[in-house]
Amino acid sequence: MINIPKGTKDMLPSEAYKWHYVEDIARRTAHSFGFKEIRTPTFEHTELFLRGVGETTDIVTKEMYTFDDKGNRSMTLRPEGTAGVARSYIENGLAQNGLPLKVYYIASIFRYEKPQNGRLREHHQFGVEMYGSDLPKADIEVISLAYSFLRNAGLKDLALNINSIGCKECRVAYNKALKEYIGANLDNMCPTCKSRFDKNPLRILDCKEEKCKLITAQAPKIIDYLCDDCKEHFHEVQNGLTALGIPFAVNPGIVRGLDYYTRTVFEFISTDIGAQGTVCGGGRYNHLVEEVGGKPTPAAGFGLGLERLLLVLENTGNMKAVEKGIDVYVAPLGDRAAVESQPICQALRMAGLSAETDLMGRSLKAQMKYADKIKASYVAIIGDDELDSDVATVKNMAEGQSKQVSLADLKEGRVW
Repeated sequence: MINIPKGTKDMLPSEAYKWHYVEDIARRTAHSFGFKEIRTPTFEHTELFLRGVGETTDIVTKEMYTFDDKGNRSMTLRPEGTAGVARSYIENGLAQNGLPLKVYYIASIFRYEKPQNGRLREHHQFGVEMYGSDLPKADIEVISLAYSFLRNAGLKDLALNINSIGCKECRVAYNKALKEYIGANLDNMCPTCKSRFDKNPLRILDCKEEKCKLITAQAPKIIDYLCDDCKEHFHEVQNGLTALGIPFAVNPGIVRGLDYYTRTVFEFISTDIGAQGTVCGGGRYNHLVEEVGGKPTPAAGFGLGLERLLLVLENTGNMKAVEKGIDVYVAPLGDRAAVESQPICQALRMAGLSAETDLMGRSLKAQMKYADKIKASYVAIIGDDELDSDVATVKNMAEGQSKQVSLADLKEGRVW
């Protein structure tokens, strides 16, 4: 037997309705904010992620699924959604459609990391991207969309943490202070942090090694080094969230794990799935489009893991999805009815109902058990007597009552 690869999971038919539930909420919420769907390839040229995500990030150095195709070109399975959307924005001239450009995606994400609760090597994200606005209002809109989606999905007790990691100008003074602090403790840090010290010291703050986290907890905070423009931007973001009634806390420790972030970063946290409680993360990335070959374009967005969200909904008792059964099961008795059952099912489907019939040659008793298992609302029993009388005996499965319905009415969808 060939087993499923480690870190992946089947979505079974018995669970699909839960996925449809959250995906439908994601689409409706995005649409209510004026966002339209975009779909990008599952794999891209590796260079896109090296330039966009950052060569010193954990994603690039440890987690990407990279391979050479038959033309000896280096390709990588999508490890996050934003870089691919930025590439599409440039390549397809989407700025010509008017700014801000507002798009969302629901996509598979691939990262080679230790599988954990709600985070698999292939997982799925709902993400949004907004291009063209550098105003704090754009940050607020993106955060508000995430907040609205999580509330629409049924979560009420979430913590929103926000921070500002400034701009390139802020980073000069901050990197100097950070390197002075880290340099004094570098011998006690992991090899990855040591390799990042000269290339990108900010990435050290994202290390998950406990000994490194203990050291960086006392490191200088970038929020204390913001330039006047970044301070004002962050102040207006906070005022805007307050005006919308979205509760938040400023957390100077948030830096996010990707190099493209600038200024606002944020995370929605839940404690219902253990220590790894971030269910949504995002922020502003004003230099990403330029990094991957486009004109300087401000942007903001977020990514939200759907597996993790489903876990939180289940653990908090907020999974409101209901598995919908079939509308009508047509139960034939005898050869004539077996022939007629499929045209009747087709007529029901054309009338807008879902319908099934026997494909296994079961007895009536076995068919009734199957109809109950697939949660059929009604069972239409058709035998020789019913065909001779142009009627069906229809049973309401919830109430246990039966009555005769003409075949003409049945085929028009008038079942009861």
